[in-house]
Amino acid sequence: MADKMINTTLCYLERDGKYLMLHRTKKEGDINKDKWIGVGGKCEAGESPEECLRREVYEETGYTLSGHSFRGIVTFVYGDITEYMFLFTSDRFSGEQKVCDEGDLVWVDMDKVYDLPIWEGDKVFLKLLKEGTGFFSLKLKYDDNGKLIQTVVNGTDR
Repeated sequence: MADKMINTTLCYLERDGKYLMLHRTKKEGDINKDKWIGVGGKCEAGESPEECLRREVYEETGYTLSGHSFRGIVTFVYGDITEYMFLFTSDRFSGEQKVCDEGDLVWVDMDKVYDLPIWEGDKVFLKLLKEGTGFFSLKLKYDDNGKLIQTVVNGTDR
């Protein structure tokens, strides 16, 4: 099997000290099954990260973004897949929250997100977001069992 590269977006919507989290429970064959993540998804052909971000946020939540902050690029390496994820936050959105067909949307206190079943690598970039780190590049390498085996922040192993 040839190596595969994909581009995705992930956004943490912020309101009243909470993130809108998606508990992934409804999608068959989901690598994120039973995990809690932000909202986002795969970029379509010809789509910029910002276009993908706006489309995915609207499709999954019903919210329309009126602004966002581009916070970092996360490179995931797992098996023969390399995923470049464009990471955003936003506290500028409007509309009515809808039911998501990929799982349950729940507003969670930012400090309590770490207590949820999330990927180990997500804890790394959520900490960088919380610390107010400027724009960052993060590489996360997972083994075949989903265990985080390498973390590189801005080119430096941690």
